[in-house]
Amino acid sequence: MTQVLKKIRDRAKRFTKKAGHKVVGKALSDPRGRRAGQALLTAPGLSDAQRRALGRRIAGKLTGLGLPAEAAATRLRVAKLVREPAARAELLIAAAKDELDAGTIPDFLLDAVTAELAVADAALARKDYDKATASTFQVLQLLFHRAVHFDWLSSPMAPDPTAFLAPLHRSLVGRTMAASHGRRTPAAAPPTDRPHRLLFVTRGNENFLGTIRERYANDPAFEVRTLDLLADPEKAKMVRVPFMIKAKLGGDPGYAERLREWFAPSLEWADTVWVEWSVAQAVLFTMVDPGDTRIIVRLHLFEAFTMFPHMLDVSRMDDYVFVSEPLLDYTLDVAPRLREPGAPRTHVVTNAARLDQFRRPKDPQARFTLAQIGQSRIAKDPRWTFEVLRELRRHDERYNLLLIGADLDGSPTPQAAAYHKEYLRELAEFEAQGAVRRLGQTNDVAGALTGVGVVLSASVRESFHLGVIEGAASGAVPVVRDWPFFAGRAHSARSIFPAEWMVETPADAARRILEHTATEEIWRGTGDAATEHALATWDWSVVQQQYDRLLQQP
Repeated sequence: MTQVLKKIRDRAKRFTKKAGHKVVGKALSDPRGRRAGQALLTAPGLSDAQRRALGRRIAGKLTGLGLPAEAAATRLRVAKLVREPAARAELLIAAAKDELDAGTIPDFLLDAVTAELAVADAALARKDYDKATASTFQVLQLLFHRAVHFDWLSSPMAPDPTAFLAPLHRSLVGRTMAASHGRRTPAAAPPTDRPHRLLFVTRGNENFLGTIRERYANDPAFEVRTLDLLADPEKAKMVRVPFMIKAKLGGDPGYAERLREWFAPSLEWADTVWVEWSVAQAVLFTMVDPGDTRIIVRLHLFEAFTMFPHMLDVSRMDDYVFVSEPLLDYTLDVAPRLREPGAPRTHVVTNAARLDQFRRPKDPQARFTLAQIGQSRIAKDPRWTFEVLRELRRHDERYNLLLIGADLDGSPTPQAAAYHKEYLRELAEFEAQGAVRRLGQTNDVAGALTGVGVVLSASVRESFHLGVIEGAASGAVPVVRDWPFFAGRAHSARSIFPAEWMVETPADAARRILEHTATEEIWRGTGDAATEHALATWDWSVVQQQYDRLLQQP
């Protein structure tokens, strides 16, 4: 080992790239060599350029050896030693990516983001739009990486969105992307002498739109059209985040003009544009002056943990619609501009759901069957439901679980894979006992719920959780976890559901279930009360009036 280290030191002093790579490769094949390589990074006499190059080769080799955490440590060590800001930012960003690849959330994430934002700001100040765009895109990809917010049971942004996003909001590029450009004329009032022309803008995902669109398409007081931004493959190529960033930073004035040409016929026709999902399509429509056409954007939940709310020109939005109070409350912290003068009006209008179809007779044996509707994402936390089931079966082995919907995907990131591995292990144990069945995706959720006595919301976050509301409408006993992402805030799951539905722990959930399924009479009484509350509060016959008032608003 001494000879190997000596060779590394010799090569570092002479700094010949070819020989350095060979020796570093030999040394890092052994754990002692890895320690020696780390020590060499602090050796005196190396310039910043030499130290960076050596660190890059060591980190690259460690990555090739399947050691991303060690690669991250190498980059961090070099980052602490170099003096040039851009080089330091590059190392910190690379180290953060290494840690994400290793299945951990870097505790220096905001340090990396702040360093790279400084590089982006400097590039924008000297009007180097290509560099500013590339640097900003890199920041946004890291800050809103799916492993940070979606493939974990928590998020560093959840406790304090304002603090987490402060570096972006303070930066020159962040302020420039979110700048307000206004509109030439305010939105016109709805017409009174002809049908109200309503345009729905989508980009593939229309999961929550069908009932709403159908209602107005069948109303003679409205004319309805839909613009799907994926419908024209050539124009769809324009929807690229780097293109959007560069244009918003001022580096491509022609981009907004091309968007205007694309959207102009639709904006000229429509009295009201409803942009479904506050993602790329919302950003694009607010990059164009809409004239006197009213612009409504609806945000569900996913979007609040993405880059897109920070790229909106809110001065060109008239109304921002949220499906629950917790989501509105949280998004106001995520995007503080929404509290400032000139921001759009905000509304809470729940999802459209025809709940009356779920009110069907249940078999007495359904009393012992729990259901979770949807477990395809980590945030649904089906392992929490497994804990509830395990506790129930200690009391009575008749309790069983039905999983409705697509199965959990453990492929996107190491974080998701780690959860998925434990999920499969527990699932196999329960399936061997005959305690869990997987129904999979179905078009007849109402039919499946006739055999369900208890419906759970085990999620760490939701906007509204339509599945548990459908279960309640069916007469199942609803059990709702106090979603941890929002628990303790001014608005949380407790702002949506009756207090008696709410629980905090699997033990609390098991106690509620045992109490309300103790006899068939108690179970049916609790289920009937849940049905009445669901239909009176969230059925489309009630909620559609909220949509009517929204669209009729001047």
